[in-house]
Amino acid sequence: MRIVSAADGPAPREPRTRSPFSLKRIAAGSAAVGIGALWSLPAQAHVKWFAPYIVNAAPQPISATLANQWFWTGIGLVLAFFLATLAVERMALGRAIQAGLDRISAPLWSRSDDFMRSSTAAFFVAIFAVGGIYLTPDLKTDSELISWAQLLIAACVFSRRTMPIAAAGIITLWVVALREYDLFHLLDYLALGVGVAAYLVMASSNDEKWRARRFLALRWGIANALMWSSLEKFAYPNWFYPLVEEKPFLTFGMPRDVFIPMAGVAEFILGFGLLWTPLVRRLSAVSLLLIFFTAVYPFGRIDLVGHALIMAALFLVAADPCREAKAIAVKMPNTLPRFGTLASVPAGLAVALVVLVSGYWGLHGVFYGAEGGAGQQIELTTHSHSKEYPHGPQAKLQAEHSHH
Repeated sequence: MRIVSAADGPAPREPRTRSPFSLKRIAAGSAAVGIGALWSLPAQAHVKWFAPYIVNAAPQPISATLANQWFWTGIGLVLAFFLATLAVERMALGRAIQAGLDRISAPLWSRSDDFMRSSTAAFFVAIFAVGGIYLTPDLKTDSELISWAQLLIAACVFSRRTMPIAAAGIITLWVVALREYDLFHLLDYLALGVGVAAYLVMASSNDEKWRARRFLALRWGIANALMWSSLEKFAYPNWFYPLVEEKPFLTFGMPRDVFIPMAGVAEFILGFGLLWTPLVRRLSAVSLLLIFFTAVYPFGRIDLVGHALIMAALFLVAADPCREAKAIAVKMPNTLPRFGTLASVPAGLAVALVVLVSGYWGLHGVFYGAEGGAGQQIELTTHSHSKEYPHGPQAKLQAEHSHH
């Protein structure tokens, strides 16, 4: 087995000019992606920010997901869509969509580093202003020093000399959070933190080979973060019940036990799509952005701030005009089809599912045992009962008292 790697293209540049194509054809292709991905709307509202959860509770057995017909229905539908996009990529329509995306995103891509650094700074200023959190809304802290450290990170991203300090600060905050939160809980944010930190270090480097890989590292970070977080829909579907009951319109009229597994599949495959060929990853990014922005209305500013770094990176994935597949892959001779072929999609997806599912359920079992933290389970939440959040902890207490 040998590792094959490639850079993620040269420095940001203006896309090549191509002959004009029908805007209707471009819009049709883009709309198809967006409509298919809208199934996963609540998947992008991180459940730990809006509903009670118990990290050490025993997850639903993976066999329950494998026996769920809606899981396989979701796999079939989204996989068909994925394969269709890959086929279109090789046609004139695919080139038309790419050219249209190039023209629209050229101003952003030409200032891609400025955009990412500004977005990173804005994110850390926002969570400094919120106060009392580590990196993300569900990691609460009473330490004022943590908030000021995040303001310092924001200040450090504007100079190439201090960007490594900002990167070190992000990783340090994640490590410091281990004093108050379980490692398994913090794994939700590891891939994203490492991806952003790697981007900052590589973007500050004078070595062009390292700089060329900065967006690749960022893309892998957000892809793995999305795929990992999607597994909550299969491990803990009951965590999502309060959200669905409070905001039933999120399911588009589908029963919750149909919608949740299909939403998990959509989120996982769109995250997986960020690692694939140029058109697939660009349209996956566009679809995810539509979902994130749509989720802001029902879930508000917490959702927008919490997902700001992922959304900023998705804009750059969608804007990247690179036409080469350029990814990091593990070559398995005579086992997996060549990357970019139609046959490689189900094979690659199967490998990703096996690796991440094994990691999620396996690590949970290592940390908490086969039955979870029985007798020591603590319900956590980022909010108390209110008009906006009727599923908060007090709601449970009131319900219990009403039964006595």
